[in-house]
Amino acid sequence: MIAVLTADLIDSTHYEEEILKTVLNSLSEEFEKLVAQYGKENVRFNIYRGDSFQGIINQPEAALEIMMQIKTAVNKIHLKKTKKNKSYSKIADFKMAIGIGTLDFERDSISESNGQAFLYSGRTLDTMNNDSRKTMIKTEYEEINEEFNTAFYLMDTLTEKWSTASAEVVYYLLKNLKEREVATAIGISQSAVNQRKKAAGWDAIEGLLIRFKNVVETRFVNIKII
Repeated sequence: MIAVLTADLIDSTHYEEEILKTVLNSLSEEFEKLVAQYGKENVRFNIYRGDSFQGIINQPEAALEIMMQIKTAVNKIHLKKTKKNKSYSKIADFKMAIGIGTLDFERDSISESNGQAFLYSGRTLDTMNNDSRKTMIKTEYEEINEEFNTAFYLMDTLTEKWSTASAEVVYYLLKNLKEREVATAIGISQSAVNQRKKAAGWDAIEGLLIRFKNVVETRFVNIKII
């Protein structure tokens, strides 16, 4: 079983050239970091059409965490020319769909690979084009789909209110940094990190990440073959 992550940049045709270039550069850099973190044998990503991407994740239990790392890497972008670390409105976001299922065949080009996980991810993203949902999942188990799509809807509502500062703090927390380490990385006080952490709803997000990992490991990874 694998996870496939498929995503479209929201309203990309309305972006100024500088913003689009910055977003795509940040996306490419984050893909490189994820490959270094998980290993090239476990994650692969490809940007296509200039505003979309798809990735294969061979550790499906990590799919939500990886998705959140990509999301926050983009959400924290701002183009303000200032030396002060301030909060700004987000300038970019993605609609993203996770599909968990089989991989029928894999080729060097992700676009030429196929399987259940690809169909689940791609078709789910297609259904999201005309609504406000930004994050959804599809597996063969409807009870899992219902649980996490309900949770993702609440998460979407929470993250929609994020500033770039909130996204930046969550980005570093996802990398398992302590508050003191996040403060050093960003250049703010530890108390400011704590405030932004609470404003971002980190405790709820962390709980969802743990629940997702446990459920996926139980249902898709740690399967006993009799």
